[in-house]
Amino acid sequence: MFQTYKYPEFAYRPSAEQAEGRTQRHPVVIIGAGPVGLTAALDLASRGLSCVVLDDNNTVSIGSRAVCYAKRPLEIWDRLGLADRFIDKGISWKLGKVFFGDRQVYQFDLLPEDGHKCPAFINLQQYYLEEWMVETIAANPRIDLRWKHKLISLRQEEDHAILTVETPDGIFTTEADWVIACDGANSDTRKMVGAEFTGQFFQDRFLIADIVMKADFPTERWFWFDPPFHRNQSALLHKQADDVWRLDFQLGWDSDPDEEKKPEKVIPRVKAMLGDDVEFELEWASVYQFACRRIGQFRHGRVLFAGDAAHQVSPFGARGANTGVQDIDNLTWKLALVIEGKAPIDLIDSYHEERAFAADDNLLNSTRSTDFITPKSAASRRFRDAVLDLAEVTYFAKPLVNSGRLSAPTPYTQSALNTPDSETWEGRMTPGTVCSDAPVTVNGTPDWLLRQLGAGFTLLSFGPAKAVDWNGVTAQPLVVGQDLTDAEGLVAARFDGRPGSCYLIRPDQHVAARWRSFDPASVRAAIARACSAKGTY
Repeated sequence: MFQTYKYPEFAYRPSAEQAEGRTQRHPVVIIGAGPVGLTAALDLASRGLSCVVLDDNNTVSIGSRAVCYAKRPLEIWDRLGLADRFIDKGISWKLGKVFFGDRQVYQFDLLPEDGHKCPAFINLQQYYLEEWMVETIAANPRIDLRWKHKLISLRQEEDHAILTVETPDGIFTTEADWVIACDGANSDTRKMVGAEFTGQFFQDRFLIADIVMKADFPTERWFWFDPPFHRNQSALLHKQADDVWRLDFQLGWDSDPDEEKKPEKVIPRVKAMLGDDVEFELEWASVYQFACRRIGQFRHGRVLFAGDAAHQVSPFGARGANTGVQDIDNLTWKLALVIEGKAPIDLIDSYHEERAFAADDNLLNSTRSTDFITPKSAASRRFRDAVLDLAEVTYFAKPLVNSGRLSAPTPYTQSALNTPDSETWEGRMTPGTVCSDAPVTVNGTPDWLLRQLGAGFTLLSFGPAKAVDWNGVTAQPLVVGQDLTDAEGLVAARFDGRPGSCYLIRPDQHVAARWRSFDPASVRAAIARACSAKGTY
């Protein structure tokens, strides 16, 4: 097959602890060097924590795999200094079109308002993300990335985990105060601690084909129900970097995965979609089944699960890697506070509370998408087809069209870390919600609000405010009109920023509390609650 990308091969190096025959205790060991594990390493390092990353391979992911990255993960990567490179290389898009047969029946805009640094989505091959994160890690002395290191057993004590690792030089033992398992859907770590998945496994199979072609199609997501080139099934097309296009074809339950991904089977399907006169090269093909399920607890003692190791969803809606990166965004600041002794260990349990809530939201949306795309009965298909017909001519049916509800952050509306409102507010910025971005000016230089929020707790205030401390955790003031200028009035508009209003923002840029006036005692109590849920320590 044609290749647009040269896969790097990373060097195996024995660690000093293995070479010297000594067991070393690390604050955090991360299992898996995919996008989620690499994000975890970079986020921990940004918070001053050292970590070790173990991966049993020595290259990036084979094939483009995850290609669609949403605004919120891009904002997280922007905090880590990565997003600009991803966005510059990737294909930015926000429009999607849905076809029924050969008719367009629905169109949607995923970011209809201006005033955001990051686009609604970019399409970029996963191997680029991984390679560039590995490059960034190589320059970070707090991260020890070890290739060809396979975890083969794990045992837990009350305050640490003992890991047995296999390398080309043999087997050795290392220890960790905390382990973050980011080793994917077939996680060996999950099996070692007996964490079982519950949920639904789908019989439906889909063919992915990445092709290289010059085409003038717009940079939009096109999804077909029952297209003339693939009757009674669905198909998807969107563009990646390097003139690579991702095509998805729904297959029958009885299809043979090994046969369907052979070029002689894939190429006729592509020609049927694009036409015989379109020139292209097949770069990569795979056939997948999928599941909608998660483990019961994201924390098992000193082992914390994130990404596909914790939950699996269908690929419709780009919820896999995007959700995993948001897992890390939720976990790392809590882990840092616990390791530093500034918060009780119970704060780690809020990671499960909030991210399992988000996983369940994703699983619900993912299952609904799958049921709409692949109806399991004649009645379901008639309903689906009626919705598609009506969506072309009526407004009320358009929201019922579900070709994959695309990834969006789940607000932690029920989180015990939130301080409930005691006053009347307008807009979306309720406690538990991720902050909206907006253009600002700092010292005369244009910038963005999210870039100003910092890595710790922040008091975003529309009036005078001072730093507030609880147990060594300090919320630093960021005063609109003093520390930054609300360039277009969008900060005030999006945060209902009447004079004097004050928001407590968590390190992961979620709203923890808000008040109509600054009160240090109320802020201190809200910090305590956000760091321990119980408000005491």
